[in-house]
Amino acid sequence: MRLCSPKMLLCSGLVLLVVAMLSGAMLGPVSIPLSSLLDGLATVFGFTVQTSEGLQRDLLIVSAIRLPRMLLAALVGASLALCGAAMQGLFRNPLADPSLIGVSAGASLGASLMIFTAGVLLPGGTLGHLSQTVLSQAVLPEALGLPLMAGGAFIGGSLAVLVVYRLATGGGNSSSGTSVATMLLAGIAISALAGAGNSLLSFYADNEMLRRISLWQMGRLDGANWPRVWMAGTALALLLAGLLGQSRALNALLLGESEARFLGIDVEHLKRRVVLLTALGIGVSVAVAGAIAFVGLVVPHIVRLVIGPDHRYLLPASALLGASLLVFADTLSRLVVAPAELPVGIVTALLGVPFFFSLLARQRRTAA
Repeated sequence: MRLCSPKMLLCSGLVLLVVAMLSGAMLGPVSIPLSSLLDGLATVFGFTVQTSEGLQRDLLIVSAIRLPRMLLAALVGASLALCGAAMQGLFRNPLADPSLIGVSAGASLGASLMIFTAGVLLPGGTLGHLSQTVLSQAVLPEALGLPLMAGGAFIGGSLAVLVVYRLATGGGNSSSGTSVATMLLAGIAISALAGAGNSLLSFYADNEMLRRISLWQMGRLDGANWPRVWMAGTALALLLAGLLGQSRALNALLLGESEARFLGIDVEHLKRRVVLLTALGIGVSVAVAGAIAFVGLVVPHIVRLVIGPDHRYLLPASALLGASLLVFADTLSRLVVAPAELPVGIVTALLGVPFFFSLLARQRRTAA
């Protein structure tokens, strides 16, 4: 039963995203009035030239710090929610999440391993030196360090997906079908293995590097800049192009694999396409913002409750609301303990865990 029409939710999601980004740009240790914010944005896009000292300060804060941060939060949130909606459609389970098949854990391990390897191979050969290269960019520039992390995250996520898919495919032959139950169990095993690998890297890290890796794995957006925004935007564009084209196939899959095959859907091709696109989206998101939990679980489930399971509307609506949620969460993370910041992954977990428990209770009541 729909609570509102899909078009109404899409329009509401767009308005909510605009409000979230304006609020995020205005609020912080230095509050910026809406008029100054609009003047600053006009200057950023070349419509006006500001001369006053106060407006120049606001312009610097907006253009160099808050605007790229809000855009990065929106892009990462949209990618996570989009991947979550695709996973829930693939597994036909509203509690599914990209971490379910080990993508998030594999991407996190790949990025951590790339950081660790760079710290060993770079001149000086110490992890302490690494904290001044990959993360602080004193030796290894962002233009090189970010693609290395993104590449490591994508490779880690893709390998995790490949192993899970091979284990779940009967006899190693995709024509015999893929067991979703086996895929879920294999994902749990891969996640545990990746967690052990991350723990091993943390064990060999020094105190400074251990703190930096730990904070990164909690999910942070304080390193937002324009190269990260462009990378996240490119990944989201590929996700939208790839997943929106599979909307009807995912709708058919809701009826069951046999029924989808009867309707002419190449189910195995659909599974490969979805898991690889999910690996791309999660890999890039982990590289630019760290591990952020529950966005891919909570947002698609809420959208499904409001407008139903039609992926033609579910996917874009999830992207819009996921972007809004992460922008609001990032703004909250900057205000709760100001002038310090909470990692945004902690905020999303605090918001997501109660909702997850409510979902479990709801399913239990439904089963009873």
